[in-house]
Amino acid sequence: MKRALVTVVATGLLLSGCSAPTAPASGDALVGTVTVFAAASLTDTFGAIADAFEREHPNVTVTLNFGGSSSLATQIVGGAPADVFAAASGATMATVADAGLTVGEPAVFVTNTLEIAVPAGNPGGITGLADFANADLGLALCAVEVPCGAASKSVFDGAGIVAAPDTLELDVRAVLTRVELGEVDAGLVYRTDVIAAGDRVEGIQFREASTAIGAYPIALLSASTNRVSASAFIAWVLSPAGKEILTDAGFGAP
Repeated sequence: MKRALVTVVATGLLLSGCSAPTAPASGDALVGTVTVFAAASLTDTFGAIADAFEREHPNVTVTLNFGGSSSLATQIVGGAPADVFAAASGATMATVADAGLTVGEPAVFVTNTLEIAVPAGNPGGITGLADFANADLGLALCAVEVPCGAASKSVFDGAGIVAAPDTLELDVRAVLTRVELGEVDAGLVYRTDVIAAGDRVEGIQFREASTAIGAYPIALLSASTNRVSASAFIAWVLSPAGKEILTDAGFGAP
């Protein structure tokens, strides 16, 4: 594997009515490096997409930088070199777009839904969202600054629940890790994270999740030094093959 994987430290919900950069003409040569900043919840799917893209374009190397969306947006606005940004919310993408750092309108490519994750066997006896108000349980949430945290706050507020978390994490994969290791009785993550964890965790769906469906936008960045290959990568994400990888991982349609 020639790709570098970097994990960094993640707010909001929807951006719609967007268009993506067009794919390069068939005569365009795809070469060089494409640096993609992507939300932590895209770790598995974008790894698979990058692998497939590199197989089709062996002269391109995709470098993936995963982290909390708000942290990634801050890095981009601060001048971090990147070609593509895929965020877990419209609000975090807006931080970059409003600074004039995207090319065209970001395109929403998938949606995601919150789900309760518990360690295998559910030792804490978690039954639903109301358990997050129980101070006797070990509970993990995303910090409100990151998309999963903003979505969690939205569902708690809507349900009239005052959550009592023991830890607030800076990206959703950190919450998932706490659950996988049995350090907490439950965490609120995305449905895709529960699926990615396999038998290491169990998922509990709850009806309030439908009130905070998160939309993920992707955009070409104006500072990109490899726009042809970066645009081709975005086109691959939006292609039927890319959508299949994302759908199989549990993401919903835009």
